[in-house]
Amino acid sequence: MTFRHHFMYLVFVLIFISQSEVQAQIETNKPTKMASQLIQPPYLKAGDTVAIVAPSGILKSRVGEVQDAVKLLESWGLHAIVGKHVFNQSNHFAGTDAERCEDLQNAMDDPKISAIWCARGGYGTVRILDKLNYTKFKKNPKWIIGYSDITALHNQVHNEGFQSLHAIMCVSLTKDLNDIKESVETFKSAIFGNPENYTLKGSNYNRVGETSGELVGGNLTMLHTMLGSRESIDTSGKILFIEEIGEYKYHIDRMLQSMKRAGYFDNLNGLVVGDMSRMRKNTTLWGTSIEQLILDALEDYDFPITFNMPAGHEKDNRALVLGRTIELKVGKAQSTLKFSE
Repeated sequence: MTFRHHFMYLVFVLIFISQSEVQAQIETNKPTKMASQLIQPPYLKAGDTVAIVAPSGILKSRVGEVQDAVKLLESWGLHAIVGKHVFNQSNHFAGTDAERCEDLQNAMDDPKISAIWCARGGYGTVRILDKLNYTKFKKNPKWIIGYSDITALHNQVHNEGFQSLHAIMCVSLTKDLNDIKESVETFKSAIFGNPENYTLKGSNYNRVGETSGELVGGNLTMLHTMLGSRESIDTSGKILFIEEIGEYKYHIDRMLQSMKRAGYFDNLNGLVVGDMSRMRKNTTLWGTSIEQLILDALEDYDFPITFNMPAGHEKDNRALVLGRTIELKVGKAQSTLKFSE
């Protein structure tokens, strides 16, 4: 082989090696694809401990409800501890941001804690999200439980790779638990490892179809608030649950339009609509039902939509495992929501 041939061969080999290294570096820098199923914290069993914390609104004159929550957990064979700052008061909040964060962080870090039950929602969770550290939580994951403002925390937990529980909070309890029988029973079933499937009453507004995917979501305002942040959820291939309280219809439309323009619904597999409670009346009437408003806002998509999921800000607030894959079958007469095993 001539010198020229040797030289050309050497150049070819060097180019091949260089391209291989570049490709390897590209593969290394690719984001790690999250598993199709989020990590499920261990279900509870008798003797486990639940921490009650208040990451959001003030608990003024709500000591009785928290005491009732402790008694309820104890009646199920569980232990309960109450965060030391739960009844603190700092303007709108249950303590300062640092105090509320401290209680939540301590519960997240403690390997003896099996679940974290939020005392109430309101507003405030978003103020402490950036202060939380999940290092110890990932070694000993536990259920985060709540709804409404706690949606912000559900979003963060989801993006950290864990399932969580959309369910009643301490202030949801009533003196006669028969008033909220389904809420309590589905909450208990979920944390002890038997999340209930649901058959929903039908609606002529339902958009018929069958689909499956991870269930995500919560309070619409909070989902909208998370847009553009690290806590905004990638809804691709997922089924979104939404609920709301105390909003004008035009506010609902504005949020849906904003989320739509942000691409939130582009690759969504399905939508489950919970309670739209205590809707406010504007001086200029919207002109359609809330169901039709939602259908109109999402008319560019063809995924199934079911209404009448009893979850949200009503007494009948049934537990939903967020991050768990569900099978959703939507009909006009009824819909079914089935959790994967």
